[in-house]
Amino acid sequence: MANETLVVVSKVKDYVKTKGLQTSETAIDALSTAVREVLDKAVERAKDNGRQTVKDRDI
Repeated sequence: MANETLVVVSKVKDYVKTKGLQTSETAIDALSTAVREVLDKAVERAKDNGRQTVKDRDI
């Protein structure tokens, strides 16, 4: 699952396009990696707080 895309590519590309730019595939990969890192930290924080649910305050 480490290489799975965690973002909706079309939504990301549409958003970037509204800013007048295009999106490379490597940018999508980097964004998914960043999301994965944020989620991993959030999961650990939830676990450390004795919860089984990741909440907004964990992110």
